[in-house]
Amino acid sequence: MPKLTKRFVESIVPDSHKMIKHWDSELKGFGLIILPSGRRTYCVQYRNAARVKKMLKIGVHGQVTTEEARSLAKKYLSGVIHGYDPAKVRKENRDLPTMNDLAHDYVLHHGEKKRPKSLQEDQKLLKNIILPSLGNEQVAHISRRDIETLHREHKRTPYQANRTLALLSKMFSLAMGWEWREDNPAKGIERYPEEKRDRWLNDEEIQVLWKVLEEYSNQSAACVFKLLILTGARKGEILHATWDQFDLEKGVWTKPSHLTKQKKKEHLPLSIEAIEILETMKSQASSSFLFPGKVEGKSIQEIKKAWDTIRKKSGFPDLRIHDLRHTHASHLVSSGLSLSIVGKLLGHTQASTTQRYAHLADEPLRQAAQLFGSRVKELTDKKA
Repeated sequence: MPKLTKRFVESIVPDSHKMIKHWDSELKGFGLIILPSGRRTYCVQYRNAARVKKMLKIGVHGQVTTEEARSLAKKYLSGVIHGYDPAKVRKENRDLPTMNDLAHDYVLHHGEKKRPKSLQEDQKLLKNIILPSLGNEQVAHISRRDIETLHREHKRTPYQANRTLALLSKMFSLAMGWEWREDNPAKGIERYPEEKRDRWLNDEEIQVLWKVLEEYSNQSAACVFKLLILTGARKGEILHATWDQFDLEKGVWTKPSHLTKQKKKEHLPLSIEAIEILETMKSQASSSFLFPGKVEGKSIQEIKKAWDTIRKKSGFPDLRIHDLRHTHASHLVSSGLSLSIVGKLLGHTQASTTQRYAHLADEPLRQAAQLFGSRVKELTDKKA
């Protein structure tokens, strides 16, 4: 029985009627299987702890070299001596859930807890970034380096890279809870710095936009944007709001938990201007929704077309709908309201979220400092 070498393996003439096996003369249990088609596959044969004969295929000649196959065979056979059963482990690994399975179960079991827009964003990241790279990999075998590599591949789009990392971290947390793995390989990986987009309307710009809204042909759509400015609410909160959430006499909007980003009920005081708009709308209401959609029993789903027209007429082509929320918050802060109060009005649960508006508090502080400066000047002038 000869030693298996590349030259020997390639010199064997296959039998067109049956499978041939050759065993290595030096490494007991290391062999080669030659099929009638000529396909040559390296393997190891051994007995497990129960003395049952097992065979494990290592790889096809041409895809692995003879020496690579020999090295793997030594590793497997060495493990057998210590009770390791490589064939059993491989079978168990084949049955392990993949990242495709984790993505499916994430959407199925966790998706219902998320806002529709957030779920759509997650599904987009799964489809375009995560699954093309990791979909067929087993959840238990994904390493921290795999996640770091994927994150680094998208460093030119830091916001997207960081959202991908956050999604993976959540998915692996669920996998740990389901006992699919013992750790979270996405946890602790440093995020890329993100530059927050600071776009909000000044006094003159608000006047321009409001005039366009007043003259817009679809006043129902115009009221969406007016209320976004006056309440600082998120688009989804306004579009899916129902009349039973509003107490116009007390001037309070009670947002149900399923509408808010933090999944908590929020009570938002309404300004007189917002109440006036709502009262006019309610006098003409024919649905339980503030903004009913074309399908009966559902609210309006999208206002992008109307917004594109309005912002072009206003001369603000770069203005996003979400910037109306920033406008609301920015004017409150620059008017002297504390960040904590503004944070409560916006429904922020973490002070750091509202901190992005901190620089706008400079003017009230400057005015406050000037009060005392003027007082000192007044006193010293009198003394003179």
